[in-house]
Amino acid sequence: MKIPQDTTRPALTDTAALQRQRDRARRTGFVDLFHQIAADEIDDRLIEVNRTFTAPAVVTGFPEIWSPRFPQAHVVADDPVIDLEPGAHDLVIHAMSLHWAEDPIGQIAQCRRALREDGLFIGVCFGNQTLAELRAALAQAEAEITGGLSPRVLPMGEIRDMGGLLQRAGLALPVADLMPQRVSYRDLAHLGRDLRAMGEGNAMAARLRRPTRRAVMGRASAILATHHPDRDDPSRVNVGFDLVFLTGWAPSDSQPKPLRPGSAKTALADALNAIRKTNP
Repeated sequence: MKIPQDTTRPALTDTAALQRQRDRARRTGFVDLFHQIAADEIDDRLIEVNRTFTAPAVVTGFPEIWSPRFPQAHVVADDPVIDLEPGAHDLVIHAMSLHWAEDPIGQIAQCRRALREDGLFIGVCFGNQTLAELRAALAQAEAEITGGLSPRVLPMGEIRDMGGLLQRAGLALPVADLMPQRVSYRDLAHLGRDLRAMGEGNAMAARLRRPTRRAVMGRASAILATHHPDRDDPSRVNVGFDLVFLTGWAPSDSQPKPLRPGSAKTALADALNAIRKTNP
């Protein structure tokens, strides 16, 4: 399937740099904390669905993590054109890569195309409040010292906007929900090392191509320590990561349908009055 490219919009992600970061993280000891949290949550959700999926697929930039968690799944890379056959799967999981996608709706639409009728799509990625504390500290420090701003933390989608992508991609019964996580670090340098070990460093196409001035990083570290100390240990800093989960189904005649407007048998006012009488 050919995916049209918008050549008028500047690229968000330097895909070569992103791949280098992922490869370096693999070589130096990958930190997979959020992948394991996401996989555990998906396991729980699949149990609640109470259905046996016989042809699952996983789309991810981290196959070494997700293949063992879903050993029966066909695992493919998060390339712009996803290597999935149309209608071949009853479950497609897009795992911890969607926030880097140049075309997230295109990624979801391709997953939708790979689903059989009444197949399930689950996506998980970082949401827009991820590292908000770091973003603010770096912006303030750079503005104070250099008088400018540089792209340093990836802009990520708001949950309402991401939920809307499900419908635009043709999925039914769309649901988007949030799992916020708080993490404690010794300091800014510790956080930076962890991000690199996750393969989640700055791979934006518009990033600075020279080292950041030491004074900027020192000031950002001080701001982070002052404004976001860990509640249990004020000598450490506390930052947030938002995991956004997206769920939708390939349309099927067997799925519940909304009632036609005006088809209700009881007026809303009458229903509310009945509730008041039974619960005075």
